[in-house]
Amino acid sequence: MSLARRSLMEAAAARFGWRRGYGTTTQVDALLTEQTETAYTEAADHAALATAKNADVLAVQPGVLDVRGRVLADVLYLEGVLAGARNRGLPPELMERLEDAVDHGHEMTVLLADTVRTTAALHAAN
Repeated sequence: MSLARRSLMEAAAARFGWRRGYGTTTQVDALLTEQTETAYTEAADHAALATAKNADVLAVQPGVLDVRGRVLADVLYLEGVLAGARNRGLPPELMERLEDAVDHGHEMTVLLADTVRTTAALHAAN
């Protein structure tokens, strides 16, 4: 496939949220490294913005609520992926890893909800 065609396909995939599977661990590791580098690059901007605007407990609340909503949506999506893996009889090791990710995601949503409750409780106490 030509570079121009591949770039167009990658642009469309990025625009519409299409994903493709990666057949080798080398490809997966490269993608994971790219994701990590991008996240850490953007983290500096996020930290500066958060430091500037999170001056009190209620200012923290909207950001935590936003993250919780996105995590919950992603976890529910992963539950669908897990259900599909089970229905198709995919390898048990894959299902175990998906189950771990789903469980961890639900734990994270609980922790984030507790954080939001704490912001309200602390604000009410003042």
